[in-house]
Amino acid sequence: LLQGSENGTAIYVETHKPTSNENGLVSIAIGGGNKDASSNAFITIDWSKGPYFIKTETDPTGGTSYSLNNVSQLLSVPYAIHAKTAESLVGGNSGSFSHFIGEEFGGGVIFHLWKDTKGVEHGLVLAKTDLSTSYEWSDISDIEIGQTAQSNRDGLSNSNAIAKQNGHTKSAAKLCLDLVSGGVSDWYLPSKQEMYLLWNNYYSVSNSLNQITGSTQLSYKDFKTYWTSSEYDKSMAWSFDFEKGKSVFFDDGNNSKNSKNYVRAIRAF
Repeated sequence: LLQGSENGTAIYVETHKPTSNENGLVSIAIGGGNKDASSNAFITIDWSKGPYFIKTETDPTGGTSYSLNNVSQLLSVPYAIHAKTAESLVGGNSGSFSHFIGEEFGGGVIFHLWKDTKGVEHGLVLAKTDLSTSYEWSDISDIEIGQTAQSNRDGLSNSNAIAKQNGHTKSAAKLCLDLVSGGVSDWYLPSKQEMYLLWNNYYSVSNSLNQITGSTQLSYKDFKTYWTSSEYDKSMAWSFDFEKGKSVFFDDGNNSKNSKNYVRAIRAF
């Protein structure tokens, strides 16, 4: 096993003495031969430090006069071994998950999963149906809420800030916050980034929604978009277009706070 190039350092060497079948075919398992005395152990190879190349030398008579040589790049590494390294990482998506994307769970369908720095599993869940196909972002359409409602990632904080605005009585955020579905009541209006996470995994989510009685797909029709909880300024807010797969602003006039868009709630666990 050569590291770096076709002429790289031999980091692992082993010998096999197989017998061919009637067609002259020989099969061997790399890592299962007799290790050369000067070679490192196969299990100690750091597969993240490639590229790696397999060099074979063959003596058809079974001796050590190797006359048939070949070198080829190892395009994929033994992931089961390489994954042992990932198990020791802190945070990120290391280790296995008890849930999966597209799972019916917590009143809806899971569309995103991650683990915190302590290895605790978390996820985002999409409600099974739209709460409205024509609803205002807020009935207060000319006063800016500010940074507390302008997060691109924290839809729950945005939603609470919208609902707490002085004089507020009606909004897409409140519609979500008031939802009780699947025995849970911690729903909210998603932020821009949460909408992107949903879009990235919507193929799996859509397949699941097709199999759940009473659920509905996200709409792609009539040039309608879905409200996000991310405010833009005093009179505008971001919406998300599932046909284009992006958040939009000043698109077809659907971003004035008093314009009517679709509303779908999410929740986190």
